[in-house]
Amino acid sequence: MTNMTSTSPSSPASQREMTIRGLILGALITVVFTASNIYLGLKIGLTVASSIPAAVISMSVLRMMGGATILENNLVQTQASAAGTLSCVFISFPCLVMIGYWQHFPYLETMLLSMAGGMTGVLFTVPLRRAMVTHSSLPYPEGVAAAEILKAGSETGDPDSLKALLTGGLVSAVVTLATGGLRLLADGAAMTATWGGAIFRASTGFSLALLGAGYLVGIAGGIAMLLGAIIAWGVAVPVLTTILPNPSHLAPADFATALWAQKVRFLGAGTISIAAVWTLAVLARPVAAGIRDMLRAGAAIGDAGDDRDLAPRTLGLLAGVLLLVLFGLFIVFQMPAATNGHAIVTAALAAVAFCALFGFLVAAACGYMAGIVGSSSSPLSGIAIIATVMIASFLLLLEGLGLLPAEMAANNHHLAIAFALFLLSAIVASTAISNDNLQDLKTGQLVGASPWRQQAALLVGCASGAIVIPPVLELLYQAYGFVGAMPRPGMDASHALAAPQPALLVTLTTGIFLHHLDWTMILLGVGLGIALIATDLLLRRRGGALPPLAVGIGLYLPPAVSVTLAIGAVLGWACTRQPQGGRSTHAETGAGTMLASGFIVGESLTGVLLAAIAGATGRDDTLSILPAEAGMMPALLGFGVFVAICIWFGRSIRRG
Repeated sequence: MTNMTSTSPSSPASQREMTIRGLILGALITVVFTASNIYLGLKIGLTVASSIPAAVISMSVLRMMGGATILENNLVQTQASAAGTLSCVFISFPCLVMIGYWQHFPYLETMLLSMAGGMTGVLFTVPLRRAMVTHSSLPYPEGVAAAEILKAGSETGDPDSLKALLTGGLVSAVVTLATGGLRLLADGAAMTATWGGAIFRASTGFSLALLGAGYLVGIAGGIAMLLGAIIAWGVAVPVLTTILPNPSHLAPADFATALWAQKVRFLGAGTISIAAVWTLAVLARPVAAGIRDMLRAGAAIGDAGDDRDLAPRTLGLLAGVLLLVLFGLFIVFQMPAATNGHAIVTAALAAVAFCALFGFLVAAACGYMAGIVGSSSSPLSGIAIIATVMIASFLLLLEGLGLLPAEMAANNHHLAIAFALFLLSAIVASTAISNDNLQDLKTGQLVGASPWRQQAALLVGCASGAIVIPPVLELLYQAYGFVGAMPRPGMDASHALAAPQPALLVTLTTGIFLHHLDWTMILLGVGLGIALIATDLLLRRRGGALPPLAVGIGLYLPPAVSVTLAIGAVLGWACTRQPQGGRSTHAETGAGTMLASGFIVGESLTGVLLAAIAGATGRDDTLSILPAEAGMMPALLGFGVFVAICIWFGRSIRRG
């Protein structure tokens, strides 16, 4: 395959690229999408890519300011893409609150670890660019799509795209205010039924963010998550409620929910684990081949023109600073609980070495996977699970060799568990950015951008995203709390954020250190995952798909989340499919995508705003205007509004 050069006729080298206004706009977009993705991730366990909405916003804003170029817009979306990636630290940081090691999110530690981890992800992928992007035939589906949007926007422009994004955001913000603030609308509805000793429970949510996320996930992922919810609540919970006693004499709905939380989620954990391992195994050969080719070709390729990376001296200096920052953070983290200075330093050095060696290997693997299946489809949660197991095993080995502080083993390994999760946060940040960086560089290659400027922009994106991560996490925790964490006084536990990935990682880490994992349910989940993998392989031969990882997530997530996501996926499929089959190509960039992104941003930012109000007043019902005796009215109103918006959304997709 003939590789594209670093310049193109439509984007001459004379065009301006890195500008002050572009960096400011990119930082503002990064802050907005980082906040919204953290909220979405803690609520449903998913984030959405921010590159395409960022490109649309950039093209619209810079066009109004005048003198915009495709290269300037590309640099803005490169910087803003950090929002959809660095925000993935929501997977790990809440774990430290859940286990009680942190009572809040300390600003400096959280910000610096996010920033340092993310920046190492940028540095790890710099030596991979030439072999994996410039001299590679990898498809990079999302990078190519972003390039096409930038080209189309620079040639024709589409002001309606920004209008759709803002409209979706406004509608979602109003509904979220009426739901979570004024309490006029319920956020979902549930129904419980019994048959003999079996308990069945069906529920759905009315969240527009979930509706939009379902549209973006697509029909295969949406149906797979719905299947997971059906297996959990239509099979597993009824069977368990039949064979297990109800010792506390809980109400049927509470008993079913307790069994799902204590048993069925382990089933989901097993399915997720084997699905993640399978995905990595499938990609192992091309990843190994890509890294081998990189090592062979890397030294033979020299700089040509503006096709150059950040200078080696800059890379070396920045790498040294980042490793020192990580070393200091690992020391500071241990100091409240450990006293042996020599052992603290040894543990910190081991953690830095793990970040450097394991981080680079994961960066190469993630970059290659992103090139094959795209950043959004790369199994980051599965990689986090594997990293958790490896980190815990690594620390247990060091503990056995007597190289860690004695306090690591005290109090049921509380410090060791916390240290493992803190180290995991650095790995997650690095992995997330490396997963995205090569995709951005592919976009840049197709539009004629300068690689070193893109790398610098992503470093700026890591910094601006890291600044907002700690206060957003703190606001959400103080206002809503997380399922599995100790609620603060006066907190309404029914509104706690599900935080599915943190809960799973806490379960795995504590289970490894304390040897009390529910292996029966986990192994059943592994068996289910193997059956789902076989089913997916058969369906793919016939042009279909049933992603086993998505089924496992559906088992693990609260049912209202999976059902609402499926509604969005089915609605999008019904409104974008072609008469001859397949999905309209316009669906990827049209009104549906922008409205769906607006739904997510509007609800997420309003949720963060309501969290700030709750944190300031100490109450989460400060704005509530509905009397306690309202009964079924909020549920009926919420259902009616949700159905009306679904109809409007579908019609807008058809028109768009």
